[in-house]
Amino acid sequence: MADKLIIVESPAKANTIKKFLGGSTKVVASMGHIRDLPKSKLGVDLENNFEPEYINIRGKGDLIKSLKKDASQAKKVYLATDPDREGEAIAWHLAHILNIPEDSICRVTFNEITKETVQESIKKPRKIDMNLTDAQQARRVLDRIVGYKISPLLWKKVKRGLSAGRVQSVAVKLIVDREEEIEKFIPEEYWNIYATLLEEKNKKTLEAHFYGKEGKKQEIHSEEEVNKILSDIKNGKYIVNDIKKSERKRTPAPPFTTSTMQQEASRKLGFTLKKTMSVAQGLYEGVKVPEKGEVGLITYMRTDSTRISEEARNAAKKHIVGEYGENYYENRYYKTNKDAQDAHEGIRPTYVELEPEKIKDSLTTDQYKLYKLIYNRFIASQMSAAVYDTVAVNIKVNNYDFKANGQTLKFKGFMILYVESEDNKKDEKDITIPELEVGETLKEKKIEPKQSFTEPPPRYTEASLVKALEEKKIGRPSTYSPTITTILERRYIEKEQKQLKPTELGRVVNKLLIENFGDIVNVEFTAKIEEEFDEIADGKQPWKKTIQEFYTPFKVTLEKVEKELEHVKLEDEVSDVECEKCGRMMVYKYGRYGKFLACPGYPECKNAKPIIETIDVPCPVCGGVVQVRKTKRKRNYYICENNPASCNYISWNKPQVGEKWEPKEAIEVEEKKAKVPKKKTTKRKTTKSNKKSK
Repeated sequence: MADKLIIVESPAKANTIKKFLGGSTKVVASMGHIRDLPKSKLGVDLENNFEPEYINIRGKGDLIKSLKKDASQAKKVYLATDPDREGEAIAWHLAHILNIPEDSICRVTFNEITKETVQESIKKPRKIDMNLTDAQQARRVLDRIVGYKISPLLWKKVKRGLSAGRVQSVAVKLIVDREEEIEKFIPEEYWNIYATLLEEKNKKTLEAHFYGKEGKKQEIHSEEEVNKILSDIKNGKYIVNDIKKSERKRTPAPPFTTSTMQQEASRKLGFTLKKTMSVAQGLYEGVKVPEKGEVGLITYMRTDSTRISEEARNAAKKHIVGEYGENYYENRYYKTNKDAQDAHEGIRPTYVELEPEKIKDSLTTDQYKLYKLIYNRFIASQMSAAVYDTVAVNIKVNNYDFKANGQTLKFKGFMILYVESEDNKKDEKDITIPELEVGETLKEKKIEPKQSFTEPPPRYTEASLVKALEEKKIGRPSTYSPTITTILERRYIEKEQKQLKPTELGRVVNKLLIENFGDIVNVEFTAKIEEEFDEIADGKQPWKKTIQEFYTPFKVTLEKVEKELEHVKLEDEVSDVECEKCGRMMVYKYGRYGKFLACPGYPECKNAKPIIETIDVPCPVCGGVVQVRKTKRKRNYYICENNPASCNYISWNKPQVGEKWEPKEAIEVEEKKAKVPKKKTTKRKTTKSNKKSK
């Protein structure tokens, strides 16, 4: 019989904690949720104050029996699921199944899986926090109502298997809106004028750019304006009119939150959100490293706080002073967003002495990359600012102003270790301006006008979409990754390289939702609901009141939309392709793999075929039409419509007009590719993490 039974969520975490406690303490895993709403029906009693109908998750019967047996044999049961709302709800469900009273002192949380923290936390159990549990229940119930009430309409009007979701639908709308902005964008012409000038005393050059006239900034929108300026300054003298020297400081970024970690891992490491969270989960739950054994390497990875404990702050100081010197250290406190759930610290290493290079051999390649990113970001957050010497020069030529700006990095500070990727462009480059004096005349070596056009806003990437969702207060750290994964899997959006763009299916679903359920895809409304979840978590509002306030108007809208759509049939978009079997004009349909052509005469005529994309360059072999196709990994290749019947043209590269093509060239490339030996990889111990379904 065990003195203590500790139930955590994943086997990896259970193994790590067991080694810290030893003795007669037993540590087991619940494998995430053990109870949930049923999949086969709504599971929310709308007539009985929205009471959820929880059931044991199918396939977990044996696990539940085992947990009950272990609990009956233990003197004390501790529920040590993850330290967030989801984890609190899992603990509550466990308490229900194991017949543990709701007010029992049984709840334990670990912000980091280290021996010291685990042993200390076990000494300070508390009751299950029903406010946190209710906040999770509110989210689960509200999202279930939205999904199970709207999705059937999509099945009837678009196709089966689709789903609507409170957060996912807003994310799709953001991507569709951005795509429409890009499509409607009209480029505007603008010009810059660059002058390369010589400082004759020391024979050094500098580049100055056109600023304006008589001290006022002037934009240039046409070649005529450029020619007028060039004419006015022709043969003019470039005289140094003003020199301003100053010092600029650049401060480090705060420790990671979930969203900033996801963004930076995407930009710097090329990780998807899903991969980032999976790797971080493994680092949090435990990795075997020299001297420490099995230990969690980072603090809890679902957080929107940048707060850091004093112990961690002192450890960082000791490391920075010892490694870089006293002048590289600065004690920094970061202001956490007022809407953040500040229960946890920011994401940081648990042991500062475990430098990434020291434990590299204990980590997988991905774990090492992410751990190094987290480690360096945290240490840099407690370092001194980088210092630049800057100089701004104003140069007069006739009545016109040119400006030249220079900067030199005087003290690296935190940049000796870490530079945030978004800021990593201009600031790393020194731009040197030669020593000048006011009144000095410079010689024109070259003057160069440059035409440019304004560009549309960029498509979202996973990183920038997370940033937008966070800024608009849509969702929470735990929801970003599953939300984007879901809308990719539903084929509402697709990835082109790293960019997210809506599919035709995504546009159709978005249009239907906007026209009929404007509130559901409304950014402000969705953000307001998140604030109400926070109020529930703070004990300021009963969770069922939030659901009632949402459902009353939603029910009216739903009944109205169901009636309006009852006799409405969404017309399929007609193509210009004639059905070769019956002569009807084929229409566009949406299937599992996207858009395709189908005969509108179904079921009499069942003709269907893929949409073939073509290019306007003829086949370099036979002059036929070249089609664009995709491999399973969505890489484009080009093939003649007559291949393989009478032409063998096929290439990775888009053909050019007049291009000569030899079959052996492509064959050689493919053969060479086939013969490239696979890289030998060293198998390292991988920590499997049990991810919660959110």
